[in-house]
Amino acid sequence: MPPPLTVLLVDDEPLVRAGLRAVLETQPDIEVVGEATDGAAVIPLVRRLRPDVVAIDVRMPLMDGIEATRAVLRTVPDPPRIVVVTTFENDEYVYGALRAGAHGFLLKRARPAEIVHAVRLVAEGDSLLFPAAVRQLAAAYGHDRGDSAARAAMERAALTEREGEVLRLMARGLSNAEIAARLIVGSETVKSHVSSVLAKLGVRDRTQAVIAAYESGFVSPG
Repeated sequence: MPPPLTVLLVDDEPLVRAGLRAVLETQPDIEVVGEATDGAAVIPLVRRLRPDVVAIDVRMPLMDGIEATRAVLRTVPDPPRIVVVTTFENDEYVYGALRAGAHGFLLKRARPAEIVHAVRLVAEGDSLLFPAAVRQLAAAYGHDRGDSAARAAMERAALTEREGEVLRLMARGLSNAEIAARLIVGSETVKSHVSSVLAKLGVRDRTQAVIAAYESGFVSPG
């Protein structure tokens, strides 16, 4: 039997942590290995506990989820996957956390099954994107960042026509299988195109690629 998927919960509200723990620990393959009340405590806990996933509140008093995400990904070797937990999906802090490298976000009002699915999805290496919400975030907060530097970076990436198609479909939230069906190609071909897009853009995952697409104007939030 494989080892359980391990999770670290970071939120300054005890009731939120207790609720997430109660939901996750109903699953035999998920174990909550620790809790923290602020982002400032995340790095030492991550180093000691080595969780697979960190579920972190985006707004906390000492160190928020943006800075904690950035710090973990910058300083911890083989860092965990990070899911931002938020009350409002149109929060600028959420967009900041995604830009910092978070692998997706989850609403605190999400149903138990959605919470479990989100943790498993991110742990498996996928990004947790809600296309409509990301488009709204990009429309609200990405426009001001979509400057000449972002456009120049996209131009330097020199995506092929097919890679551009794949990126646009990624921005709409389609999975590799869905992209393959839309383009009438094999899943392995799509996987290869996605890997190439990430490498050319110099980003670590689909979330970062989608943000780059919006901020450069390659994809319109509308």
